[in-house]
Amino acid sequence: MSTLTEFSISALIVLGAAFALLGSVGLARLPDFFTRLHGPTKATTLGVGAMVLASAIYFTTLQAGVSLHEIAVMLFLFITAPVSAHLMSKAALHRRSAKPQQGQQ
Repeated sequence: MSTLTEFSISALIVLGAAFALLGSVGLARLPDFFTRLHGPTKATTLGVGAMVLASAIYFTTLQAGVSLHEIAVMLFLFITAPVSAHLMSKAALHRRSAKPQQGQQ
């Protein structure tokens, strides 16, 4: 494995870990549900995507041919994370609008 490949894999892992940490801190520290939903769906998805891309590069250099398992995982992640975040936010909006307002019954 060349030095450039090792450096790019290491950089992707560090970048992915930094984004995953940033998304996790956002989940723990942000004040309400909607802002907490933003951290994991944006930063953590990008972080896990970078780490999976590093894994795909690593296993592609070790074996003959392209490592499609990691590409399938990354595609599934990038499709399902925004959809699940959208569904959770719609459910939270529906739940908030279904509550009776103070003073009304």
